[in-house]
Amino acid sequence: MRLLIQLLFLIIAALLTACTSMVPREHLPYPLTNDEFGKTVKVVTVPLPVIASSPNEGIIYGGLAAFLLHNSKDEVSTLLAPQVNYNQNFGITSSLFGSFYPSPDRNWEFNLSKSTKVNEDYELRIRDKSFLDKNLELNAFLFSFTDGSARFFGFQSTSSKSNETNYADLENGFSVSAGYPLYRRIQLVIGERYKKVDIKEGAVTSVPFIRSRFDTTSVPGIDGFTAHAQKLALVYSSLDSPTLPTWGGYAKVSVEASLKAFGSSADYRHYEVEAKAYYPLANSRFISVARIAYNQTLGNDVPFLERSILGGETTLRGYGRNRFIDSSYLLLNLEERIRLFRWEVFNVRADWEIAPFVDLGSVMEYLNKASSKSFEFNPGLGFRAVVRPNIVGRVDIGIGKEGPSVFVGLGYPF
Repeated sequence: MRLLIQLLFLIIAALLTACTSMVPREHLPYPLTNDEFGKTVKVVTVPLPVIASSPNEGIIYGGLAAFLLHNSKDEVSTLLAPQVNYNQNFGITSSLFGSFYPSPDRNWEFNLSKSTKVNEDYELRIRDKSFLDKNLELNAFLFSFTDGSARFFGFQSTSSKSNETNYADLENGFSVSAGYPLYRRIQLVIGERYKKVDIKEGAVTSVPFIRSRFDTTSVPGIDGFTAHAQKLALVYSSLDSPTLPTWGGYAKVSVEASLKAFGSSADYRHYEVEAKAYYPLANSRFISVARIAYNQTLGNDVPFLERSILGGETTLRGYGRNRFIDSSYLLLNLEERIRLFRWEVFNVRADWEIAPFVDLGSVMEYLNKASSKSFEFNPGLGFRAVVRPNIVGRVDIGIGKEGPSVFVGLGYPF
């Protein structure tokens, strides 16, 4: 609680030191600005502290400067955030994040990050729904990263903390998808995914290396693997916004096949069902949000990182990433997003929210083998700053059986 109070104090102090400047558009070339901007561009600069603690990474602290560029409608259309952090495992990490919203139908973002020890991350994500009279939605994600904090505890919900191992997860690849409406709010999506994974020595020397405790017979993929999969999905959506929804429903049913014939290390299939609902009250001051998801992986010698996985900032927020792995999982997330107030700082209006939540989930071999005793119950509290229609920053604090986790990032968890 003391750390939380200190963090809130630092955030408030940082906001008070923010500033606004007007910059000629000619000094901010495309893609920083576009035709939606005026001759002069309002740029709001907000310095912020960064303090986070998760089971995998440990304590991270540092600072960032968020540059928010406003278009002629006074909406934040571009966000740039250079950042410098320190962590005892990775040393100093320098990064640059950028998010661009040139129109409601098109956005892209990138992340460039490099640590002095092991870690690096290079990502580009694109969404475009401007083709075929705005009927065709294209998505692409390119990535190359090394995560030296990765953990493996064994399979099944009973995997023990005493079996914890560390490794560096090196991944290079891409995923692309195309969606087209079939009927009203129902969309057909086809996708392609490829990644090459290498497993190396990690950055956390206090934890045993994965191959010192496990072998390829018991854990396929710990020598590295390739995944090349094709996906087919049906998606229903009545959400009022693709980025920051406040009401509506969402449902997805998908199947994905990974075949040796197309270059994968093994033959296996993923089946997934997911549903989300958003219900606002009191003029959206309260938004009740629920998600339920089931994932099943079938096949022989499925690489451990291609199985059904829970843990981390978007699933079980009381644990680090990839904490629980098995052939399937069942997950329920409940969250109440409560707007405390709207605060305008340097002509930027932000909704400040708290979000008490509960994450409930378990991995299992098959759904009919699920046991009530195997489910993890992770209560927690989130703090959000929302700049509509595009930007949300969040701090989520989740409590699991192995202690608390603090996740800091952009975007809602679901």
